[in-house]
Amino acid sequence: MAPQDISKLIVRTSMKDRAAFDLLYKQTSAKLFGVCLRVLRDRGDAEEALQEVFVKIWTKADRFAVSDLSPISWLVAVARNHAIDRIRARRSPSANIDTVLDVADPTPGPEAMAVAGGETERIYHCLDELEKDRAAAVRGAYLSGESYAELAERFKVPLNTMRTWLRRSLLKLRECLER
Repeated sequence: MAPQDISKLIVRTSMKDRAAFDLLYKQTSAKLFGVCLRVLRDRGDAEEALQEVFVKIWTKADRFAVSDLSPISWLVAVARNHAIDRIRARRSPSANIDTVLDVADPTPGPEAMAVAGGETERIYHCLDELEKDRAAAVRGAYLSGESYAELAERFKVPLNTMRTWLRRSLLKLRECLER
């Protein structure tokens, strides 16, 4: 059957001409079955898919645009896409999209980064106003993650003294940042 004859059958099918649809099925089903079988690799699946493909052709024949392109290409594309959709439908979903929303991104967003860039400069300026050992203790505790006991040992002061240093240093930093 010539391409223009298949085009006419598709156009008549779009007008719900059952005789044209029956003839279209008889002329193209073998080729479209081959496409479905090649993609799905299972005869039973391919037979089911072929029936669904022809339902799609019946309902969507009006979307076929007569052109210089081969009408069999349009039919093959419908069959191939449907077979691929069947394969995708079989796959178990990777993750529920709602669970993805619960995953927090630990990195700050662009706005927070811009604010933090300006804040970082101010914090370092205020740290420079502290006594050198107090500033080093604050950096150790809050930037390096050292414990109060480690800092007390490093600066050779009692643990409670270190706590006092850090508390007073933080108060001075807050005062400086509020200016």
